Amino acid sequence: MTDARRKVPSVDGLLRSAPGRRASASLGRPLLKRTLSEVLDEARDAAERGVDPGLADELLAAAAGRASRVVSGLTPVINATGVVLHTNLGRAPLPAAAARAAARAASSYTDLEVDRETGVRGRRSTRAETMLRAITGAEAALVVNNCAAALLLSLATLAHRREVLVSRGELVEIGGEFRIPDIMAVSGAKLVEVGTTNRTRLADYRGALNDRTGAILKVHPSNYRVVGFTAAPGTAELASLAAKSGVPFLYDVGSGSIDHHSNDGMPAGEPDLQHALEAGADLVTSSGDKLLGGPQAGIVLGRADLVERLRRHPMARAVRVDKMQVAALEAVLAMYVRGQRNSIPVHRMLRETADQVKHRAQLLAATVGGDLEGAHVRPCESVVGGGSVPGSALPSWGVAVRCPAPSAFAARMRDGSPPVFCRMEADGVLFDLRTVRDEEVPDLARAIWYALEGDDLLEE
Repeated sequence: MTDARRKVPSVDGLLRSAPGRRASASLGRPLLKRTLSEVLDEARDAAERGVDPGLADELLAAAAGRASRVVSGLTPVINATGVVLHTNLGRAPLPAAAARAAARAASSYTDLEVDRETGVRGRRSTRAETMLRAITGAEAALVVNNCAAALLLSLATLAHRREVLVSRGELVEIGGEFRIPDIMAVSGAKLVEVGTTNRTRLADYRGALNDRTGAILKVHPSNYRVVGFTAAPGTAELASLAAKSGVPFLYDVGSGSIDHHSNDGMPAGEPDLQHALEAGADLVTSSGDKLLGGPQAGIVLGRADLVERLRRHPMARAVRVDKMQVAALEAVLAMYVRGQRNSIPVHRMLRETADQVKHRAQLLAATVGGDLEGAHVRPCESVVGGGSVPGSALPSWGVAVRCPAPSAFAARMRDGSPPVFCRMEADGVLFDLRTVRDEEVPDLARAIWYALEGDDLLEE
């Protein structure tokens, strides 16, 4: 062991110290011990490279800080990135009514799976499914824990050990390296690719049909676009071919636009569940926490006989939603039923005009201080995000702060209270106000000042 490594204190020694005992009392000894081991291992590695490992108190403070971030749980942040459905920041923020509904369900017993009128056992998502049928006109509905689960359950139920036809241009990869072929393999279905990446014709599907075909699957490429020399059959054409061939037609819409209405004011080109059903899809799957603006959930709509088969599959229990998800989804769907969708945060952010966003940017600049050197209000572009409406930009406004060390400044913003996520640019950072609520502006202004206080990050 080198002399530098010997300077690093032991875990037990730091835990026995007075600061270590105080930290153990507030954070819990097991967690502090684990984070101390990690920090000290990193310090020893640094010492081997000739880097000063730091003082014992500094190492203990680093471990305690790491443990504190663990026990503090999820932390609300200000999203000033302009990405409306920011997957890393939790996608759709819930309406206040949905958040309250989830909190009530979490803190008390509920009528989750019981019919109060008869006292017999019921289904946990009955109310949500009733509203989904009313909004979309679907024969039947099923709610599971996310869209990937909805597709997996559909394939496992309807096409296990059978072939499923998919266009090569629709073999998408969603977040976290999760791919359609992988879902297909886990379901037990056999993937049969048809057509090419940019052009797939109805004849390609027709030529691949045989007595081993279990389904035709259409996947909406919600996180990319193929443009130029392209071709793809429409939903109605595929539905007609599937019907004539006696196989189910599944359409993974994915991004969660629920009906014709919900596209008003949004970027064009995003399919919705209602259109997919009207075009003849037998089953349609979608997310709940994207353009629907609700909690994480997977939605299945379509033919009653097929939905019932999914409901009875053993996998259905493994992918069911819990009571907090159900409560939040019910509250969001009730807003659709009552015509209150404009109160859903995602819809508010997507429909807001550039002038409305500009007013909030001007308010932030004035609150920070109109004469702040290097800061100015300027136009920018927001995006929908969450693998939805790729290539479509929303005109927006933000406050740009010029500084020579954008990465350091952004890191300080993320580590502040409240934490703030912004966009880094070549000559500074940008706070896009489309994804910042009016009531967050004062906190954002304070966070900016705290990040700048006593530092030369604005100096050229």
